[in-house]
Amino acid sequence: MSLLTVDEKDTAELPKTTHGVDARGRRITQIVVVAGFVVIAAMLFLLIISAPVEDPARIALGPVSLNNFFLWLGGLHPLLQIPAVLLVFGVVVGIVLVLIEFAPRPGRGYFIMRLVACLVIPVLALLLLRPYSNAVLYVVAIALLSGALLFFADYRSRQGAGYLFQLILFMAPAAIMLLLGLIYPAVATFAKSFFDKSGTEFVGLENYIWVFTNPVGTWSVVNTLIWALLAPTISVAFGLAYAVFIDRARGEKVLKVLVFMPVAISFVGAGIIWKFMYDYRQGDQLGLLNAVVTMFGGDPVNWLAVKPLINTFMLLIVFIWTQTGFAMVILSAAIKAVPAEQLEAAELDGTNAWQRFWNVTVPGIRSSLIVVLTTITIMSLKVYDIVAVMTGGRDDTTVLGFEMVNQQQRFQSYGHSSALAVVLFIFVLPLIIYNARSLTKQREIR
Repeated sequence: MSLLTVDEKDTAELPKTTHGVDARGRRITQIVVVAGFVVIAAMLFLLIISAPVEDPARIALGPVSLNNFFLWLGGLHPLLQIPAVLLVFGVVVGIVLVLIEFAPRPGRGYFIMRLVACLVIPVLALLLLRPYSNAVLYVVAIALLSGALLFFADYRSRQGAGYLFQLILFMAPAAIMLLLGLIYPAVATFAKSFFDKSGTEFVGLENYIWVFTNPVGTWSVVNTLIWALLAPTISVAFGLAYAVFIDRARGEKVLKVLVFMPVAISFVGAGIIWKFMYDYRQGDQLGLLNAVVTMFGGDPVNWLAVKPLINTFMLLIVFIWTQTGFAMVILSAAIKAVPAEQLEAAELDGTNAWQRFWNVTVPGIRSSLIVVLTTITIMSLKVYDIVAVMTGGRDDTTVLGFEMVNQQQRFQSYGHSSALAVVLFIFVLPLIIYNARSLTKQREIR
């Protein structure tokens, strides 16, 4: 016999009914949103493959466009340009803040505000970019459909109308910058890597074959791997040794400043300094290294032209000189954070200094070691300035970061440049994934 009254039974069954209706509503919303994005994707595809119009007119909101704004800004006095940019930026931020504060509220007026914002803002934003007249219908349709989907999903949100609107408005600036500054260039670069140097004819994997068979491409890959293996290892080894030996020593701060000073020097500045160190000429030697060689009766050596690999190692020295101080500072702070009780306990167990360092200190600074190693490795993979300033990639010293720019700017070969960029991205990607997983594990432990 049931102990529930009729009212209690109705109350107990109400959440199930509500949940069922809510589940159906969410399913309908998901179907509509997915279908809408499929239509948007189809329209984007049609926009891309549509035949270009010769000398098309541009559509703009009268004289208002980003191009006209920057032309007007460039005509201002330099002292007025920064206030003008700040004023426009403040107006845009103010509009966003007003929408974030007021539009999510319940009520007919706020409902209309959300509807207008969803439909008008995307269209205005795209028209400010002055799309070509043959594409304006696609652009307006995509903008309106995107805004309509946002309004529909927000209206049917479980958290109430205004929740998704506010969430997307918060995320939109960062998402747009990521889309325009990172995602779109990455996708476009990957696509261009399969086309010829002009970017018009599809050539398949020819650009990648060039990277691994042409001497220029091959040396860029080999040298990049050498940089990625030796630069972080040597920098961290020197930085760790220095941090251990001067820890709590007299004049520790001064000694650390001396080693850290090169970190404040740009790679261009460091390259110029060391180019003077390696200076080679007949007669009087200005370069310190050749001055020492000639002082002992030897002949001056063109260090930056000695190949194979000697000149690459000379460039590596410059990078290591700039990064050792960075490794030293981070690892010195990590060493000081190792509990003194652990070291004292290990000393009482009869261990020597090396055993305490290897079995207590190193495990205690493992996370810092990983961060420093991966950070310096990523920097070494992307190195450009040192090679550009000191050798210009000559004599087999080129690396992926330099050759990628060299192929595009000097030889106008967008296909080769894109393929080099993709290879560089493949080299960097595992390190980024490893760092992300390490941070995730650390957060879970905390």
